[in-house]
Amino acid sequence: MSRSGNAADAGTPPEPAGRPCRYSDRLLVSVSVLACSVRGCGLPLTRRDRALVCSAGHSFDIARGGYVNLLQPQDRRSLVAGDSKAAVDARAALEQAGVGRAIVDAIVHTTAALLLPADAIVIDLGSGSGEMLGGLTRARPISGIGIDLSVAAVELAARRFPSLTWVVANADRRLPLQDDSVNVVLSIHGRRNPSECARVLKASGALIAVLPAPDDLIELRTVVQGEGVERDRVDAMLAEHATHFTVVERLPIRERLTLERDALLNLLRGTYRGARFKLSERVEAMQQMDVTLSSEMCVLKRS
Repeated sequence: MSRSGNAADAGTPPEPAGRPCRYSDRLLVSVSVLACSVRGCGLPLTRRDRALVCSAGHSFDIARGGYVNLLQPQDRRSLVAGDSKAAVDARAALEQAGVGRAIVDAIVHTTAALLLPADAIVIDLGSGSGEMLGGLTRARPISGIGIDLSVAAVELAARRFPSLTWVVANADRRLPLQDDSVNVVLSIHGRRNPSECARVLKASGALIAVLPAPDDLIELRTVVQGEGVERDRVDAMLAEHATHFTVVERLPIRERLTLERDALLNLLRGTYRGARFKLSERVEAMQQMDVTLSSEMCVLKRS
């Protein structure tokens, strides 16, 4: 049997026989829509003991942490793919401090208001530490699947929300999901593959995409970079998705917070630009700042 297993668990001894799996019965519902990520396969995955397997014999170990790694070597650019643990921890700290709560609340409200069936399956692309799906499960019953390229992010999400399904995979490539299998796809401040989103969504499904608005973090960017360039990303995103989707709603999400130094540094650590300016004199001088967190949410339906 060929194997594309979990690199994070390589060399880990098996758990004692009879030890209960951390995957819950509820999680098994959402596992039923996962598909094999081996190139050219795509067959449905089913549970067999502590692995997910397809009928072609490909097998993926379930990590002790309660997630599965479906990432294939050709779908990553480095051995340590995705966000670093430092970036993941920074974003988790911001969430615990309530920074960015407006986005979570808006998405939870919008998703919960959709006419979804009782067994709705919601996918979060670039799920990070899991707060979006976690918030949604508190609002209504769903089967949630979080997909992220970062093992550190998925490990944290699985610890926080063990009743949901967490997958390491590259959401920019072919999604490890069966055709017409999910009700909602979420993409928050991340990239997405329009044709893949359309492929996995049911005919009545919705894609909810959130992008940074032109003035997002404008004050922080002005201090750190020396200028605050405003760039609109939404029109380009909508043009990319026009072949497969129709826009049904656009909603601004905006909050202005007074943040202390620790939160400001976590905002930098949680972004790709942060590492470039960690030694900047401007960063060293930051103590407190009023910061705008601004995004635009777009709800799209399959055309």
